[in-house]
Amino acid sequence: MRALTEEETKTLFQKLANYTGRSLNQLIQPTEDNERYVFRIQGSRVYYVKQSIANLATSVARDNLLSLGVCVGKFTKTMKFRLHITALDLIAPYARYKVTIKQNGEMPFLYGGNVVKAHVLRWSEDCPEHSGCVVFSQDDTPLVCHL
Repeated sequence: MRALTEEETKTLFQKLANYTGRSLNQLIQPTEDNERYVFRIQGSRVYYVKQSIANLATSVARDNLLSLGVCVGKFTKTMKFRLHITALDLIAPYARYKVTIKQNGEMPFLYGGNVVKAHVLRWSEDCPEHSGCVVFSQDDTPLVCHL
């Protein structure tokens, strides 16, 4: 596991900023107990992990270490970054644009259908076109992050 290069960090933060905006700083800042979280890369996958645990992981051989922390996404061969569904719990509390759908619209949406206007409970009013938003269920459970 290694730290991200400058180019990788820039690509990762641009992708995360599509969903969080200025709240991205809260992912990196130390928490109340002065524990800091960092992004580390193993192969092509990026993980979000406590810095103290990441420091301990340096003593494990790269071949023996499968994963550590929360997998945020992966870099493609063309160096584009793709978010994984496991990053949803990190992005959801800091989401800039949110769409909440009613209970009768959850299953059609999760099975690949479009969200019709009748199924929308509330949404962010200032949401521009082609911006990253997080879709929530009626009980505020994040379902998917959508670009």
